[in-house]
Amino acid sequence: MQIVPQELVSQKLKEAREKLGLTQEQVAEALKRPLSYVSRCETGQQQMGILELEEYCKLYNTPITFFLSE
Repeated sequence: MQIVPQELVSQKLKEAREKLGLTQEQVAEALKRPLSYVSRCETGQQQMGILELEEYCKLYNTPITFFLSE
């Protein structure tokens, strides 16, 4: 099993959001999370589990492999 660096996941979260033209505020509202949570996820300051990452996958309609591979 390969460990994925948090920096990679964070970078991919921001990339996917920007590709869809969404703001952090819009993502926070859709995920029912504080804006600070979304910001911390995108800067690598928030540790995320697989369930949290799956929430992003559903919102962005993106497979989880996008966030876990370079």
